[in-house]
Amino acid sequence: MEYTRFEKARIIGARALQISMGAPPLLEVQKKDPIEIAVLEFEEGVTPITVKRERETRIRPPV
Repeated sequence: MEYTRFEKARIIGARALQISMGAPPLLEVQKKDPIEIAVLEFEEGVTPITVKRERETRIRPPV
């Protein structure tokens, strides 16, 4: 599934908050910054957060 930039920011932000509050990282990482860990998890596709859409959103290709 492709995400809009707003969905991506929300997913990474929510996961970074979970990590900062003590949730275990889902990847073996040496980094300590929750945002960097959340970005790595998102890029690897292991983030345990989904987006529920009421209707399909058209995603424009990057310019």
